Amino acid sequence: MTPEQYCQDKAAASGSSFYYSFRFLPEEQRQAITALYAFCREVDDVVDECSDEGVARTTLAWWRTEVERMYAGRPEHPVGRALAPWIRTFSLPREEIDAVLDGMEMDIAYARYDAFDDLKVYCHRVAGVVGQLSARIFGFSDPGTLAFAHELGLAFQLTNIIRDVGEDARRGRIYLPMQELQRFDVPAADILHVRESQAFRELMLFQIERAGQYYRSAWEKLPPADRKAQRPGLMMAAIYRATLEEIRRDGPEKVLNQRLSLTPIRKLWLAWKTWTFGYRP
Repeated sequence: MTPEQYCQDKAAASGSSFYYSFRFLPEEQRQAITALYAFCREVDDVVDECSDEGVARTTLAWWRTEVERMYAGRPEHPVGRALAPWIRTFSLPREEIDAVLDGMEMDIAYARYDAFDDLKVYCHRVAGVVGQLSARIFGFSDPGTLAFAHELGLAFQLTNIIRDVGEDARRGRIYLPMQELQRFDVPAADILHVRESQAFRELMLFQIERAGQYYRSAWEKLPPADRKAQRPGLMMAAIYRATLEEIRRDGPEKVLNQRLSLTPIRKLWLAWKTWTFGYRP
C-alpha cells in the first residue's frame, strides 16, 4: 500500500465531512489535504484509543520526532511520507503542525475546562490551526483569509463538542466550560450520568447559538477575492451548519444519548450544492 492510499483509506473510513469536500479538489490539493487530515486523525486516535496515559504521551512524543523528520525530508510513517512533499509546495508552517500536537497533549492533561477562554486555547490548537493549514492548501491571495479559516475551524470544533457531549461523557470528559454549567445550573454529574433536563437543554441552546456566531464571523472575515479558492472550507461549513441545525431541531438535550450524523448522500449533496452555487451563512 502506498502512503497516499493509506491516507485515502484513513480519510474514507472516518466518514468525516472533510472527506466529502476533498473529492472536488484538483489532484495535488486533494492529496495534500487528505494527507493533512490523515495526520490529524492519527494523532487524535492516540488520545482516543489509548487508555494508558504514559503510552499516549510516548506515542505523541514519537509523532513530534516524526514531524522533525517530515521537515527534514526523512519521514518514516506512511502519513509522514504522504504529507512531507507538500510542506514546501504549500508552505505549511512547522509551528502550526506542532500546535496540533500541543492540542492532543491537552486532551491527555485535561478532562474539564473552567472557562470558555480556556476551551478556546484547545480549539485553536486542534481546529483553528488546522483551518489555517487547510486554507494554505486551498490557496489564498489575501492574508485575511487565514483569519476566516481559523474562525471556521473554531466553529467546526464547537459543533463537534456539541454533537459529542454524550460520547465524550462516556470517556469521562466534559468540554462544555464548567463556568457555563454553573451558570445554567447543570451539575457535571447530570452529564456524566446522562440526565436530561430543561436546564441542560437551555445550556445546549446557548452552545449552539455561540457556534452559529462563529460561522457568521468566519464568513464576514473571508475576503471576496478568495471565496472561490476556499470553497472546500465553505462546503464543510455547509455540512457542519446542517448538523448543528439538525441537533437544534431534533432537541439539543438528546446529544446525551445519541450522536447525530448526516447521511453520506446528504453530505455529498450539500458539498456539491455549495461547490456549484456557493455558500451563504
